[in-house]
Amino acid sequence: MPLQLISTAFGQSEKIPSKFTGDGADVSPQLAWPVAPFGTRSFALICDDPDAPRGTWVHWVLFNIPSDQQALDEGMPATEKLANGALQGTNDFGKIGYGGPAPPPGKPHRYFFKLYALDAILPLPAGSSKSQLENAMKGHVIDEGELTGTYQR
Repeated sequence: MPLQLISTAFGQSEKIPSKFTGDGADVSPQLAWPVAPFGTRSFALICDDPDAPRGTWVHWVLFNIPSDQQALDEGMPATEKLANGALQGTNDFGKIGYGGPAPPPGKPHRYFFKLYALDAILPLPAGSSKSQLENAMKGHVIDEGELTGTYQR
């Protein structure tokens, strides 16, 4: 069964409610994955916007999520290390943790929440960038799932 990423906040290709954006409380949405693929030692999550004017904009980098975890609660704290031991990287707002959609006025932007099941716990420090995470994940991805939301001002 392929890795599936779902949310109680919005469905596939649906509008992300303003609560989870820079126009609202800017809290991370609840995310869940019902099944971990065999051999999973950790999960990693990247959220980015490929429609940003200056190229892909990174909204969230999260890794070393324990393999027995099947969800992330709404409103994850903006700390380097979470209570479950997962580590958060730096987003393109220059901050640790989640930074919600805040596009310029115009057409809707797409926000890709990508979950990776990995066969390793990554030797990366908190605060790592998306590119550092992607490099560390090479050769360790067992499966991946994606949830896409949209938002416009």
